[in-house]
Amino acid sequence: MNSLKYDIAIIGGGIVGLATAMALTKRGVTSLIVIEAEDKLAAHQTGHNSGVIHSGLYYKPGSLKALNCVTGRLAMYQFCEEHNIAHERCGKLVVATDAQEVPLLEKLEERGHANQLHGVRRLGAEEIKEYEPHVAGIAGLLVPETGIVDYKQVAQKYAQLIQQAGGTIQTNTRLLGCHVETNELRLSTTQGDIQCRYLINCGGLQSDRIARLCGVEPGLQIIPFRGEYYELIPERHHLVKNLIYPVPDPRFPFLGVHFTRMIHGGVEAGPNAVLAFKREGYNKSSFSLADAWQFATYRGFWQMAAKHWRMSVGEFQRSFSKKAFVTALQKLLPELQYDDIHPAGAGVRAQALEPSGLLVDDFRIVETGRMIHVLNAPSPAATASISIGQSIADMAEKQFILGSKK
Repeated sequence: MNSLKYDIAIIGGGIVGLATAMALTKRGVTSLIVIEAEDKLAAHQTGHNSGVIHSGLYYKPGSLKALNCVTGRLAMYQFCEEHNIAHERCGKLVVATDAQEVPLLEKLEERGHANQLHGVRRLGAEEIKEYEPHVAGIAGLLVPETGIVDYKQVAQKYAQLIQQAGGTIQTNTRLLGCHVETNELRLSTTQGDIQCRYLINCGGLQSDRIARLCGVEPGLQIIPFRGEYYELIPERHHLVKNLIYPVPDPRFPFLGVHFTRMIHGGVEAGPNAVLAFKREGYNKSSFSLADAWQFATYRGFWQMAAKHWRMSVGEFQRSFSKKAFVTALQKLLPELQYDDIHPAGAGVRAQALEPSGLLVDDFRIVETGRMIHVLNAPSPAATASISIGQSIADMAEKQFILGSKK
């Protein structure tokens, strides 16, 4: 069987891989294929998140997260308007429930201004009630530029535009190996060989393994964290008008359990952040011996565990105890009762971890030879996807010398 030949192969049909392909096709690169291991696009992180269009409030000024989130948010709103994708710029509240959280809230406000967010302002306890009447807090931060959308719909529109421009998308195609030849790469896949001049790895939960298949040592390992959601029963939807967040713990890249009104109706509560024993493990019973063995034999995992075990115990408690989950939610919404929520879906976050035990906080993209590897792109990657895709396309234009046969 003859190999398929392309200028660029993109590994991963999530929102970052699709945004990258879309950006390249807009620049005239049509000899391009996106391969996705699953039988549908946006099967993992893209299709299992809460649908929030993040403002850029949380991220260190000047970081890739901050720069891409702010630019990407504006691009996401514009994209949704142009393509009639349901979305809403509804705003959110970040709420301090005790005096110890107030200084952290002040730092968030400073960070919001540094990241050029508009309309961010502090609220007192009574002002909070004007926006969220059922919330308890001593201080709050109003963030008007936050919104909601369905990222699966966004990803499908990206895919449609890629194909209309002449790009190729192929599902049910898992990368098995990468062989570097004189002037090209030969990719072994479950659907046969693919020849390409250049490769872009947007493999998400498998990005580190894909890098190693390509002969690149990523210098980190993906550790999966499952985020479990509950949903408010319809009779209690009135308790939440828009989005309600706690003040996050600055030691972790997670935002804490919160309330999110969804674009197609309903209100989600969560997620927690519990270690998953399978990279695509969406259930408590999900287990992969290979995945669990890989992180259990990784020095960085035990370094992290020694430092953050108390947090891990609390997250596991909330995972197996609905009562503990409700107690955490009641800090923000005291009226919430045990029977007001029922289990909903879950997502798995691909969190990069260095050998030192450091949780990689920023996006990490590595350029090497004929390849670009996106090794860490967790939240706000969906919000920032258009900006990230354009940035990767810039790298590709510079490094790959597109349009040349070199």
